Amino acid sequence: MKILMVLTSHDALGATGRRTGFWLDEFAAPYYVFQDAGAQVTLASPKGGHPPIDPASDSSETHTHATRRFKGDGPAQDALAKTLMLTDVKAAEFDAVFYPGGHGPLWDLTDDVGSIALLGDFEAQAKPIAAVCHAPAVFRQVKVNGVPFVEDKQVTGFSDSAKRLRQGSARSCRLRWRMN
Repeated sequence: MKILMVLTSHDALGATGRRTGFWLDEFAAPYYVFQDAGAQVTLASPKGGHPPIDPASDSSETHTHATRRFKGDGPAQDALAKTLMLTDVKAAEFDAVFYPGGHGPLWDLTDDVGSIALLGDFEAQAKPIAAVCHAPAVFRQVKVNGVPFVEDKQVTGFSDSAKRLRQGSARSCRLRWRMN
């Protein structure tokens, strides 16, 4: 099985002066689930190269078994440092796609033409699509045959109200998305 993981290239949290990116555990945990199951994992991002890790997700208080494993995994760190450019990947080359969360995807992947087209292609080919936490926002502009991608689907995402309730929490969000 070939799985594409799409990460953000965005590193600034608006005009706040704070850094952002993808949430490390939301990348590392599924990455190892896929790898340990024997899947071939390919990493891509809009700009290619090393996508930014949200600094808040890379502190000792937020580390998990998966993030500690990643920290000691040279080949995984090398793969992350060399993500493909999103425009260079095609849905036909993969069996599934997964988008890790964090704030970064809200800034670049929701409007990224390549990401929107890629998701439309995965849907048109009836291949599994998944996103976690903030990443379901990437579905916002995706349409297939003129119909919104999320129409008639159950989608779970991270809401503003949930964010307010979680202020100060170091835990990463764990939400699921599934198609009906």
